[in-house]
Formats: sequence, structure tokens, C-alpha cells
Amino acid sequence: MVNTIDDLKMDTVALTEHGNMFSVIPFYKQVKKAGIKPIIGCEIYVAVGNRFDKKAKSDGGWGNNHLILLAQNFSGYRNLMKLVTAGYLEGFYYRPRIDMELLEQYSDGLICLSACLKGEVPERMLKGDYEGAKKSALRFAEIFPKRYYLEIQNHGIPDEIANIKNMRKLAHDLSLPLVCTNDAHYARKEHSEAHDIHICLGTGKERNDPNRLRYATPEFYFKSQDEMFKLFEEFPEAIDNTAKIADSIDLTLEMGNYHLPNFPIPEDSSNQDPDQYLKVLAHLGAEKLYRDLTPEIKKKLNHELKVIKNMGFAGYFLITADFVRYAKENKIPVGPGRGSAAGSLVSYSLGITSIDPLKHNLLFERFLNPNRVSMPDIDVDFCIERRGEVIDYIKKQYGEKSVTQIITFGTMKAKQVVRDVGRVMGYSFGEVDRIAKAIPDELNITLDDALVKSSQFRELA
Repeated sequence: MVNTIDDLKMDTVALTEHGNMFSVIPFYKQVKKAGIKPIIGCEIYVAVGNRFDKKAKSDGGWGNNHLILLAQNFSGYRNLMKLVTAGYLEGFYYRPRIDMELLEQYSDGLICLSACLKGEVPERMLKGDYEGAKKSALRFAEIFPKRYYLEIQNHGIPDEIANIKNMRKLAHDLSLPLVCTNDAHYARKEHSEAHDIHICLGTGKERNDPNRLRYATPEFYFKSQDEMFKLFEEFPEAIDNTAKIADSIDLTLEMGNYHLPNFPIPEDSSNQDPDQYLKVLAHLGAEKLYRDLTPEIKKKLNHELKVIKNMGFAGYFLITADFVRYAKENKIPVGPGRGSAAGSLVSYSLGITSIDPLKHNLLFERFLNPNRVSMPDIDVDFCIERRGEVIDYIKKQYGEKSVTQIITFGTMKAKQVVRDVGRVMGYSFGEVDRIAKAIPDELNITLDDALVKSSQFRELA
């Protein structure tokens, strides 16, 4: 995407994923690196009615409309995160949904666009409810004063042409600004077919299925400025407003700093400083394990504690040691420790790991290196049947809203993508299997590498 924007000589680009902000940080970093201004947003789902109403609709719909929100500043960014989070934790029903109550509560610093044909305002007008559309638009304009725009798009869909006429009238009647946008789901027009196949992969459908989800036209790609001008030359103010919105956005995300939770040190402890408290616990633990603390042990322990202090990770170790202690005290099976954390004497002394790094000559620097500042990563294994108890304990300690589990994104490897795409395209299992087996058995090999290294794969391709 970044390369495409750069090729088109554009200086600003917005990211508005459906209902989530999963790509925001990598997007922000890559776009800034390329010298392009990032606009962070989300195409949120707004519940028809209350977000807590999770019943099937009589018309068979999912009970939501789309709405575009863009973070104008850091306050808006924080509010956008709150809205998206509430969509998952409170309003999830097929989709992460918010409602008008939440919009009113967290509207500060956000720019609002009426969205695509699935937006509430365009949908009402297309159904013949012009007065209802006016009422909805006025409510959005009240929630987002001077920050609400009526959106027009043109991807060659008949309803969009009708919506452009509707929006022109609505903008005139309510004195609201228009803005033209382009709903881009892939970088270039020639990527339309690959995107269509990707949709089939995501929905588990074959491409020849007449009832599957498909895009109406192959126009959902990044359009150039000239292409957008030709599409909306009758609406110069809508074109100008794209620049007006971009210029009004002033958002910088702080990178490279860690914001770790504070460990609740017992009030009766004589040491309320996390680094000193960690030092006391580590030395007490080491004395229990080794009985006699030799100069070698003291030197290694103090070296590790110094590195941990300088990197600001005392709280991390205290928190980890605390929930491991809870598990052991409640007879919840805990693994001995995996990965580089086993090289830490502090981890061993605190009971986080049960492998003696001195006995096995393990290196602490593989775990924490003062010359390479990065978060420590301690892999702790709990009994699968009782790990929920540990999670509940952590929630109780730090608050329900302060604890979450990490999402994992799956990627498709070369052989798997050949098999899956072949299935979607309707090829026989034998034919697809023969092509996949022609790809060399190498870790993380790409299709491009396979074409270079395998003559058989080149012939089949």
C-alpha cells in the first residue's frame, strides 16, 4: 500500500479498517518512514438502537450501519480506541458494534464521515426515507460540530450514483459539507482478481459459487488524483474538503517507550521502591536456593538487577513472579520455564523459572541485553485445565479492564497458499498437490524463491 501511495505522489493516506484498529501501529510506522502523513481511523459498526440489543432482526440484517471516524488529534485517537474496545466488549453481535450513546460520550477529537452505502444516512435515503436521513444527519452534525461530512463515492455502482444525487440535495438543505472518498480494498486495479480469491479464502467458498460474497465492480483500488478529479469534477468543494480534512489532522503517536503497570508492593514492606523490593526478593530467593551466596552468585545477581533497573523492568519481574507464586501456592501446575528467560538468575531466584542458569551455564544476555533495548519475554506454561484461575487472579489484582490476551495473526505459507487457492479455483486435489509438492521444503520459503530454486515448480507455474 505504501509503495502505491508513493507511486501516486500522494502525501497523505487514511486507514479505516472495519470495526478494528489491528493494523494501526505497523501502518503508522511504515507510512511515516516513507514520508507520508498517516490518518488513523476506523469504519465502525453502529448498532441500530442499543448496543446491548443482540437479537436477530426481522429483515434478516445484522442490525448495524457503517460510520467513518478519523482521529484528528491524540484525544481523538484515545476516544477511537475506547469506542472500538467497547464495540468488542459490550456491543459484539456478529460485528463489534457501538451505539449513539457511546458516540456522544467519546466524540471529542474525532472527524465523522457518513460512510458508504451501508451508512445510516445514505441507507435511509435509498429506502425513500429522506426525512429520516435528515434527522440522522442533523444528530451526527450535533455530535460532531463542524466535523461531520456527507460522503460521496463512485465505484460504478448504480446505488452510488443515486446516493450522490441524494447527498447533494441533503448537503444543500442542511448546509453540511460534502467530501469525496474512494473505498480502497487493494492497491491496484489489476489486483481485483487476487482480492476476489482472497475473499473466497476468508469466507470458505469456491469462486464459482453463485451465492458467495463478491464486490460489485473491480473499482475498489487506490485511484490517482486525476481519476478522482474526473469522477467528482462536478463537486469541487468535495475534492477540496479531502485536503481540508487532511490538513486539520495533527496526530503524533509516541513510539519506543514502554508503559508498564505498577506492581502493588505490600504496604507493610520497608521498601516501596520497585527496584529495591525486587532486589530484596531476589536475594532472599537466591539464599533459599543456594544457601551460601558465593561472590560469583552475588556478582551475577547484582549485574542482572542493575540491568533490569536501568531498563526499567522491575515491575515486569515482580508481576510475573507474583502470578507464578499464586499458581504454585494453589497447586496449579507450572512449567519450568521456556526460552531465553531460563538464563536469568533473577528469574530463577524469584521462582519464575526452575532451571539453574549457573549449573547449565546459560547466558542472561540472550534474555536481556543492555545494548538492545527490548521488552523481556518470559514464556510461562500453566496447566491448561486451570490456567483460567491464574488469569482471574491477575484480573483481580490489576482490574478487569487492565488485562487482555494477545491476538495472533496467521499467515499463509507457500505450500498452503497453493493448496488453498487451488481449492478455491476448483482444481482437483491431485493437481494442486502436485504443484505444492514441487515447492522446495525450506523454512519460510516464498513463492518467488520457489520459482528460482525449483525448475519443476517453474514448469507447472
